[in-house]
Amino acid sequence: MKTFRPLFALVWLLFAHTALNAQTAPKRDLVSFEEFEARLSKAGKNAQILDARLPEEYAQNHLEGATSFSVANEADFSKAIAKLDKSKPTFIYSIANGRSGKLATDLRDNGFSDVTELPGGLSKWIGLGKPVISTVGPGLSLSDYQASLKSDKLVLVDFGSRYCGSCKKLAPIVDSIKHEQASSVKVINIEAYENKALTKELGVTALPTLILYRGSQVVWKKSGVTPKGEIERVLAEANL
Repeated sequence: MKTFRPLFALVWLLFAHTALNAQTAPKRDLVSFEEFEARLSKAGKNAQILDARLPEEYAQNHLEGATSFSVANEADFSKAIAKLDKSKPTFIYSIANGRSGKLATDLRDNGFSDVTELPGGLSKWIGLGKPVISTVGPGLSLSDYQASLKSDKLVLVDFGSRYCGSCKKLAPIVDSIKHEQASSVKVINIEAYENKALTKELGVTALPTLILYRGSQVVWKKSGVTPKGEIERVLAEANL
């Protein structure tokens, strides 16, 4: 047993170090949606609003007064933040809180003390019907959408975005179900940011979101990357 004591001690020390880091790591500073709006309103013209998505995403839909702030490398990042005022309140958003979270951390590390992320990102902002500057139309009307749901099959609707990382993870799962269960399930894909009015009408505040209909009635709704097994189980139950 003596031979294993040094190894055991090393493993124990590594475990203790990991646990200590988990306890002392700073928590994510995310305010409520209402608090974000209140802070943004209070800041007024002093607000620095940064869109952490790609320029193409920014061009399609963005918050009024926002600046496109997608920085590819460290050198460009340094030049970009040099143009900002560290004393002004800074507001950040992305699709959800992935890219905005990284940017928020980088800004705080560079001396920005007043940084606020949009909780839920642009997905929630648009889903709640908040205004955006947009170059794309409202998309499908609610009546057109409802017409597309008419089927003798179950209808599975996938609300996502081609820019959304989680949506890309879910896409092949939905695609496989579309082909494997074609005889009993109709699959519809909706690009959320090209259908803002519909997204608001249906209360889709996070991407991706799956909605399952039977006879035009919602029988299941879930946001996030849902495992294939769970979707198959829900479909089987809905077909009973």
